[in-house]
Amino acid sequence: MNMNETRIRRLIGPEPRSYWDDLEFSGRNEWNDRILSQLVFAQELSKVNGLKYDEVIAKALDYIEERIAEDGAIVKQTALEAEQMLESLTEDAKSYDVIAVAHAHIDMNWMWGWDETVSVTIDTFRTMLNLMEEYPEFTFSQSQASIYRIVEQYAPEMLQEIKRRVKEGRWEITASHWVEADKNMPSGESLARHILYTKRYLSALFDIDPGSLNLDFEPDTFGHSLQVPEILASGGVKYYYHCRGSEGEPLTRWEGPSGKSVIVFRELTWYNDFVRPVFTSYVPDICRKTGLKTYLYVYGVGDHGGGPTRRDLNRLRAMQEWPICPRIRFGGYADYFKEAERIADRLPVVKGELNAVFTGCYTSQSRIKNANRVSEATLNEAELFSSVAAAAHGAVYPSATFEEAWRGVLFNQFHDILPGSGVIDTREHALGLFQNTMAIAGTNRKLALERIAADIDTSSIDIGSTAANTAQGAGVGYGTRDFRITQVERGQGSTRIVHVFNSSLEAREEIVEIVLWDWKSPIKAIVVKTAAGEPVESQIIDSGRHWYWSHDYLRLLARVQVPACGYATLTVSEGDGYSSQIVIGDPRVDRDESYVLENAYLRAAFDPKDATVISLIDKRTGEELIDPQRPAGLFRLIQEDPSKGMAAWWVGRFMEINSLHERIILKKTQAGDLRQTLSYELKFGKFGTSSLKVAVSLDACGTSLDYQIECDWQESGSRETSIPQLQFHFPHSYASTSYKYDVPFGTIMREAREIELPGNSFIQALRDGDGSKPSLFIVTSNKYGFRGADQSMSVSLIRGSFDPDPYPELGSHHRIKLSVCLADAAVSNRDIIAQAYRLCHPLNVLSGTKRAGSRPVESGYVELLEGTVAVSAIKAPEGVSGASWIIRLYETEGRQTSAALKLFKGAVRAYAVDVNENLIPGDSSVSLSGDRLTVKVGAYSIAAVRVDF
Repeated sequence: MNMNETRIRRLIGPEPRSYWDDLEFSGRNEWNDRILSQLVFAQELSKVNGLKYDEVIAKALDYIEERIAEDGAIVKQTALEAEQMLESLTEDAKSYDVIAVAHAHIDMNWMWGWDETVSVTIDTFRTMLNLMEEYPEFTFSQSQASIYRIVEQYAPEMLQEIKRRVKEGRWEITASHWVEADKNMPSGESLARHILYTKRYLSALFDIDPGSLNLDFEPDTFGHSLQVPEILASGGVKYYYHCRGSEGEPLTRWEGPSGKSVIVFRELTWYNDFVRPVFTSYVPDICRKTGLKTYLYVYGVGDHGGGPTRRDLNRLRAMQEWPICPRIRFGGYADYFKEAERIADRLPVVKGELNAVFTGCYTSQSRIKNANRVSEATLNEAELFSSVAAAAHGAVYPSATFEEAWRGVLFNQFHDILPGSGVIDTREHALGLFQNTMAIAGTNRKLALERIAADIDTSSIDIGSTAANTAQGAGVGYGTRDFRITQVERGQGSTRIVHVFNSSLEAREEIVEIVLWDWKSPIKAIVVKTAAGEPVESQIIDSGRHWYWSHDYLRLLARVQVPACGYATLTVSEGDGYSSQIVIGDPRVDRDESYVLENAYLRAAFDPKDATVISLIDKRTGEELIDPQRPAGLFRLIQEDPSKGMAAWWVGRFMEINSLHERIILKKTQAGDLRQTLSYELKFGKFGTSSLKVAVSLDACGTSLDYQIECDWQESGSRETSIPQLQFHFPHSYASTSYKYDVPFGTIMREAREIELPGNSFIQALRDGDGSKPSLFIVTSNKYGFRGADQSMSVSLIRGSFDPDPYPELGSHHRIKLSVCLADAAVSNRDIIAQAYRLCHPLNVLSGTKRAGSRPVESGYVELLEGTVAVSAIKAPEGVSGASWIIRLYETEGRQTSAALKLFKGAVRAYAVDVNENLIPGDSSVSLSGDRLTVKVGAYSIAAVRVDF
């Protein structure tokens, strides 16, 4: 701080938090405020000009100090005279242009419920509209499509006022997303749907060009994932405004791995504030950094709405008349980014993700995160099978209904909802939206499968006797708890027909569970066959019947092969002999217990005392994949240091780490040709009231240990004690200094760090230096917080954060699936993504009936034949009722590829579209030959194709 700065500081008085920061001359007269603010700006202007004006400023300070000594304060005459002494700075000062952009940051259900969000929105907008009447020059900008939906639903007359101001150019719509969303946990498909549904909705609502919705306004979002530039650019979004997630230059060009980019403005002075005249002090230096003489000044009280006030507007009006001040005008973000476009080629280029911020938000409020993952997965399948049913079976595609479901998902991806940094009301509303989404998605998925099944010709299958059969209609609602299609029985004979559906675009051979209702025959061997009569391996599980709402059921496993995006048909009937899989009566002799799960690929040995994994051998190479001195498959209760505060946002320092495997109760082991299972239970916690039930399975055709976890969590944190965390921990034997994670529309390698980092579903421990050997990865069904460090992978399962929701995890039964998987050295990113997809999208089992139909008993509808791509969606185009598909995919390996897909029949035409489903003019990346579709996809790029049948 030089001498002039010291003197100005002395005149300002009490110390603000930092130099010039929060300068507010409360209690002094307006002339004091006026001249001191101009002196602060003048000094900053001098600094960027080689101290050019220091002497002039010093003389003005001499004069002011003399007058204060005589008058006791800065009076009007003193201020005006000092301004005259600074007159030589005026031309330079007025060469700067400040665009003052008013906004109201409205958090969706952050510290309050939905009704309050609605009230905040309506009250804020009434203030803005009133100010527009009073101040003709005032302009206002507002993001988030969901906010305009609130006005449309709850204050339609106000919407008409807003439409008029939009037409006048005084109300700027800055929304290209449904909400200001998290950018790490939503899938790539979700982030694409934000753009698709927002642009369609707002352009129709306000009769504006959807191309004008080209700003992604994310001031408070907690980090920004790798592929955000690719997604935005592909959706016609050119600009990005954010505050958190990096500490670099304020104006940059953020480039994704594909080379597509967006212009990014990073707010340096925060986005929630009332007008303080000292804001001009930031102008010279920030403009020096951006290369523009234009400065973006965002003002308006927010979080809980409110926006700018009369004081703000009056101050800006007054400052427009000050001589030693930049030119100030009311405007919008579009005005600023238009200036930024002029120097786009000269902007510094930023690459990579802009993370991490508030790492506790990858783990807090696990029920909301479960809702997000399950909603995305179920909608994916519902849209896929509904598209098939419409194009191949004449069904009606429920486009508007799916949009309603998606709006619920997108709303819950707000940056204080999905990250779990909200209160009880936040959670309750989110879970209510989840129920509605699942009612839509689950129902339409089931209806689509039933429509497809209705055309399958099963007329040649003998269903046997139907006399006095009570099975028809049994099992209504069964399976909903696990978010599967309901397992209601439609068969009625001694032979049951079962259809198995595969949502993957590749054929699958897996073990599926079949539920048999009211199977009243004697306990004979149950035989499973293909519809062609070929035997299928099967295994009865549980060894008994279970009661369910006046019906009973038993469960069996079957090994089935299902075509890509298609179905297979099985029959279940009585055999001639007794089953060797059912033990009848008491045991004859005692045998040694075996705590080993083994198939042709893996051998996993468990400690008989604590059920941890003490050996995991890749049988194809003989390599031991874990260190026997570091047991794996370990559930740990961690106590985090709460002193950092904001428990939902931050993971605290690990104060204490305790294994939960000290008093394990091994409940049962299940051995069979198709699946082997080891189950155990344990109690834990301060009072021993929390419990964990774990079933670890190995399937005959699998290369993974599959964990089914149920937790009754009775732990809570506090500011005085700790933040409890349940963690799954899996050390590995080989050295790994980097780990791979899946992110929206891609993967990323990160160095080993003792910090929670986000993944859409998996973490892979990469081998150091040797790519010729297999590696391990962990896939989860509903978790996002991973930690790769110290030659181990960890997943945060549940955290008992206490702020702002004191009991976020209590009162629910937590159900978690995760798999520890073996990846061959040659396995690609696409293969791992596909395996993660299979965990979250198990095969669907549907009870069938005997009927005539036009479709064979086994068939597929679309198959990915080649190409390093993953398919994120197949859906019908928006607003189209005919037989058409949108297929969206993304490249996974970092090289240009040609993706080839086989369709269920020849298409009429196919062409490339963008995220908004508009034709891309001049694009020649798509070719069609009969039923074969080929799409050229650039490295790390996303692509979408419209196919008309």
